[in-house]
Amino acid sequence: MTPRQRFLLILPGLLFVVAFGSFELGRWGGERMAERRHAAARDSRASDLTQDDDALVKMLLAQDLEERSFAFSDVVTASAGRALHPFDPAAAPFATVLAAISSAADEVVKLHNLDSSPVRALRRINEASRFFEDDLRRKIDAHPALFCTIPHTSDGSGQRSGYPDLRIEHVESGTVVYLDPKLFEQGHRDSSLRTFYYTPRNRSSKVRDDASHLLLGISHDGNDGQWTFNGWELVDLASLQVRLKAEFHASNRDLYQDEARVAGSPRRE
Repeated sequence: MTPRQRFLLILPGLLFVVAFGSFELGRWGGERMAERRHAAARDSRASDLTQDDDALVKMLLAQDLEERSFAFSDVVTASAGRALHPFDPAAAPFATVLAAISSAADEVVKLHNLDSSPVRALRRINEASRFFEDDLRRKIDAHPALFCTIPHTSDGSGQRSGYPDLRIEHVESGTVVYLDPKLFEQGHRDSSLRTFYYTPRNRSSKVRDDASHLLLGISHDGNDGQWTFNGWELVDLASLQVRLKAEFHASNRDLYQDEARVAGSPRRE
């Protein structure tokens, strides 16, 4: 076999090797290029997020939020998409709601002034709120013209935590009133400390109706474990002015990360 014949014999194999090598080299180069582009995009997104965070913090600080006040009705409308109507005691549905709340509040104050009240076994007055809410709900719901429940979120589940605590519906008219009971110490009635909180939410908002919003304040004497409940006040939140406190927060899980630990005493198992 001549050299030319041998060359022609092996030529297809050589061409295959060259083509395969070129393909693999191109694929490797393409993968490397894709990795570089992905890394560049990731770094760009991280940079954009950092810039966005920086801009957001500066924007919040520039607003002087703690120096401003907002109409609570506007906050509810903007965050929940629902109107907050003034409470009109002269209108028939509201008169019925007012009578039911007044009667229930009188009864609940008397009930929890008894020595047999379950709140006597509690250490903190905040723990007593649940008992007042439950008893108010049962007594108002017992009114034949009303339906009183724990407000539902957008997914249809009842949620105890968060504003408001109770939803009252006048069955015949469909009129809705939200009621938020609060316990406060009589001597602190004029305190400027924060005692009312509303957190705007999208998916878990409990404000799902155009409604009137009432707060039922129940006063006590501050005698821990032996509280005497003095009376109650019902206020319309339609004219309430609120302030916004912007703060950054973290949990213990966020704080006590092993990689952030600098020093400490030996851990006990």
